[in-house]
Amino acid sequence: MIGSLGQPILFLVAFGFGFGSIYAKAGGGNYIDFLAPGIICMSVLFTAMFGGIELIWDRQFGFLKETLVAPISRLTIMIGRTLGGATVAALQGVVIFLITLCIGFRPTNWWLLPIALVGTLLIALIFTALGTAIASKLDDMQAFPIVMNFLIMPTFFLSGALFPLDGAPKVLQWIANINPLAYGVDLVRGSLTGAWHYGFGLSLLVLVLVTIASISLGSYLFTKIRL
Repeated sequence: MIGSLGQPILFLVAFGFGFGSIYAKAGGGNYIDFLAPGIICMSVLFTAMFGGIELIWDRQFGFLKETLVAPISRLTIMIGRTLGGATVAALQGVVIFLITLCIGFRPTNWWLLPIALVGTLLIALIFTALGTAIASKLDDMQAFPIVMNFLIMPTFFLSGALFPLDGAPKVLQWIANINPLAYGVDLVRGSLTGAWHYGFGLSLLVLVLVTIASISLGSYLFTKIRL
């Protein structure tokens, strides 16, 4: 977990302080307060998705075969893997949140902190299950990072984590509307800073529905996995 903290901290420092004055002159206020929730979600996204690569390692070294012969269903194994990976990803999000406090981020309402935690957990569940689903169809370790980077980077950069969606070009808003991470960022940012784009109800509803869909897809593909 310690090694994976470098990128979020780099984004916080480089973007937060590098573009802070520009953001303030544009009338946006404190950029750190806007950026911090997005970086928290980024950390959860990266950790959750790359958690799926463990499935390929387990297949190559035979550990998955030993796991599948256990007297429990494949569905139970997949749910357990997803919950485990999501827990690690959510905990990393908590660590990044603590780091943001050290560099000046201050939530506007501490009472809504549990909602932000729910948002990070839902993001972790969605992308851990999605990573597992993708890994279930791959047996080449070298192909996984290519697929992950093809999905992760657009998902992150087009989620509104780094820039406000209000006033963004219509095409970017349309892409964000079909990006589940955008709703996760909105739920975390809105609960921590009060700056909502989609609103609490819509963001939570979309995250719950996508969580159910991604876990269902991951479970189905995992049960069909061939060793």
